[in-house]
Amino acid sequence: MNGQPNTRLSDLFGLAGWSKGELARLVNRQAAAMGHPQLATDTSRVRRWIDTGEIPRDPVPRVLAALFTERLGRVVTIEDLGLVRHGRVGKRRGDGSAEHPDGIPWAPERTAAVLTEFTGMDLMLNRRGLVGAGAALAAGTALTGAMHEWLHTDPALAADAPRTNHPLHADPAGFDRYEAAPIGSQEIEELETSVEVFRAWDAARGGGLQRKAVVGQLNEVGGMLAYRHPDHLQRRLWGVAANLAVLAGWMSHDVGLEPTAQKYFVIAAHAAREGGDRPRAGEALSRAARQMVHLGRPDDALDLMKLAKSGSGEEVLPRTQAMLYTIEAWAQASMGKGQAMRRTLGIAEDLFVSDNGDVPPPSWMQMFDEADMHGMQALAYRTLADHDASAANTAQRHAREAIELRSKGRDRSQIFDYISLASACFIGDDPEQADRYARLALVSMGANSSHRTWDRLREMYRLTAQYSGYPKIQDLREEIKLALPKAAAKTGGGSRVKA
Repeated sequence: MNGQPNTRLSDLFGLAGWSKGELARLVNRQAAAMGHPQLATDTSRVRRWIDTGEIPRDPVPRVLAALFTERLGRVVTIEDLGLVRHGRVGKRRGDGSAEHPDGIPWAPERTAAVLTEFTGMDLMLNRRGLVGAGAALAAGTALTGAMHEWLHTDPALAADAPRTNHPLHADPAGFDRYEAAPIGSQEIEELETSVEVFRAWDAARGGGLQRKAVVGQLNEVGGMLAYRHPDHLQRRLWGVAANLAVLAGWMSHDVGLEPTAQKYFVIAAHAAREGGDRPRAGEALSRAARQMVHLGRPDDALDLMKLAKSGSGEEVLPRTQAMLYTIEAWAQASMGKGQAMRRTLGIAEDLFVSDNGDVPPPSWMQMFDEADMHGMQALAYRTLADHDASAANTAQRHAREAIELRSKGRDRSQIFDYISLASACFIGDDPEQADRYARLALVSMGANSSHRTWDRLREMYRLTAQYSGYPKIQDLREEIKLALPKAAAKTGGGSRVKA
């Protein structure tokens, strides 16, 4: 007890709309259902948790997290409730203040527990059919301010990091938690293979259909990380966790679960750094930046990209650097900064061609090939065309290059290429070609579960308005309206990216 009100718990309590007596009764009932029938909470204890900052003993924090998660329809963790004890692992920087949202960065001992708890709650929302998108996104400046110093220090598993001879402690977390046990190289290799399978599925069909499977796999890995394995295995396991967390975040973003996606990107950055892979940590943060541009917050995206680039370390490959610069250019284009965007894309091009392939790219960079390079350039120029219509012709050229080079199995990216090209054609006053590529996008969208494609399709629909007097375009407008899900509401706040 610190004598200070727990403002985080108080705020969530207010949102939930319970009385203190109601919450006490719910805690007792939920605890009994979890196998703790002896637990007895009353109104006065609830008042102490909120008004004086008293932190109840386990399992009460887990019970509260489950109750608030179900009540609010989004993942609420022990961290979110301000109920994490700090005495065991030393004082942690920040505790959910404006400078340190969600108490990040976490102490090394907390990463596995946070990962497991968050995925467990996410799975619970999936089972009960709740949406899980009601939280607010943290600003880019808040995230970068909290994580800058932490990301630039040596990883937790560096040679001078403290060692323990017993399993790494992780607080009890989500209720679907995997029964932790030591594993060997064969099991890790199988996990790494599963990541590639999930990644290929996501690239082909979008994140909606496999998100729960990825989150479940990540939940299991969190349990495995509760044990201290030999360093070479522990690093690989952290790498698996980082890759799965990025996928979980990208799939969540793909289906409009924006605050959930951002949390997974932050978890991925933590996991990558714990495994000593700073380039991977930087790439995870770049995903959060792409999310911000998509939601119409390019200034936040640029803040995140500064940290992603500076925090990636000296081992980052030229092609990875090129990818990071294309995201920065997209953010600049969203702000109408054409000169800065062209300069940034020039740097990206130079870096991309300078990578002679003598060092094999990590698995998470193998998707970024020449087609993706052109695809990102097309997106940047097409976005700039909203501010400067002369950029539309360059967008068309890069989009055609991307379509020509796009390999099989990258269906979602190809849809984006078609939409970028069709949108650029509309801006460039070429409705005939725009109609052709828009219809190719529509034909390709049938088996795709990506909300991002629908968001960009909506923006393309906006561009068709000036040509609605053309019979062919009027037919296209009707087809687009039929293709868009009727119940697909926009979630996560902010405006959407320009297609």
